[in-house]
Amino acid sequence: MVYMPIVVLFFQDNGLGMKEILTLQSIYSIAIILLEIPSGYLSDVWGRRNTLILGSVLGTIGFFVYSNSTGFYGFLTAQLILGTGQSFISGSDSALLYDSLKLAGKENQYVKYEGQILSIGNFSETIAAVVGGFLAEISLRTPFHWQTAIAAIAIPAAIFTVEPKLYTKEQVIRFKNIINIVKLCLYKSRELFVNILFSAIVGCATLTMAWILQAYLAGVHNFSEYQIGISWSVLNLTVGISTIFAYKFERTFGKRTTVFIILLVTGGVYILLGLTTSVIVFIAIWLFYFIRGVATPVLKNYINELCEPNVRATVLSIRNLAIRLIFAVVAPFIGWYTDVYSINQAFLLSGIFIIVFGAIAFTIFIPYLKNKQ
Repeated sequence: MVYMPIVVLFFQDNGLGMKEILTLQSIYSIAIILLEIPSGYLSDVWGRRNTLILGSVLGTIGFFVYSNSTGFYGFLTAQLILGTGQSFISGSDSALLYDSLKLAGKENQYVKYEGQILSIGNFSETIAAVVGGFLAEISLRTPFHWQTAIAAIAIPAAIFTVEPKLYTKEQVIRFKNIINIVKLCLYKSRELFVNILFSAIVGCATLTMAWILQAYLAGVHNFSEYQIGISWSVLNLTVGISTIFAYKFERTFGKRTTVFIILLVTGGVYILLGLTTSVIVFIAIWLFYFIRGVATPVLKNYINELCEPNVRATVLSIRNLAIRLIFAVVAPFIGWYTDVYSINQAFLLSGIFIIVFGAIAFTIFIPYLKNKQ
């Protein structure tokens, strides 16, 4: 993701304000929302590999459109294509991993392997952030041209994946089946519901941070494109390291304490960034990204443990949908609030939201975490 460290600056250079920038991300999320469950279900019945190939092709096309657009509606077109492509990938990738491990009798090591995969991704993004910072010195559009070529690598990668077969019964695509899986997640399985709810709140918080941190570093601390690229590298390196040890972190502190730490750090850092601009905020941001690396594989695993193979991708897609749904509602408001008031005020408001609603979800979550102990 060589474009990520400078994407907000790229939008601003093309005349967009924070409200328009976060509106674009909201629309991206809505595109994913509309297709997340159908694409997850398609992955379950058509095959993980097939949906990964389709998503990779659409991702490459999306970045090509991005790299050749100059205004809001061009970026909007790119976002819709990327959102569609991402919906076919999200859920399918984690389901493929869990199914592969289950076939090998190693499903209890999912957190370890998910952490390693996320770690590799973050290490590569660390390198990409440095490269992106240098490319941005040529022009803010150059990283997007490179990103198109990088995205295309996912196509042969998807083609060469091997899909395990854990169930032999042929599934027919029926809308009724999707409804049944949604019912399972919303009220038939209370444990699955609270897992998805808590995961969605934390996921929305990390997604929002990714989209307002650049503006914060540039606007409040006067970071240059190069400095933002280096900072992005350090943060992604942090996530890459912490995901490797996520399973050890959970074993050390236990499930309930781990989930409590995730909530406390996620919401607390937002509030701290809203209250002060002292040097301590850089330590807080680092801690936020460290816990982000722990949260992703751990919370995904809780959901995987509750799913059968023939619905796993759909359920993971519902989790991703919940994250995007909250983000689609919150992001435009946070963007407007930043433009009208200040980014510090936006951080403070976001932190209060995370703590209040996260605490409610955590309270419901506690009995199930005791069972998991």
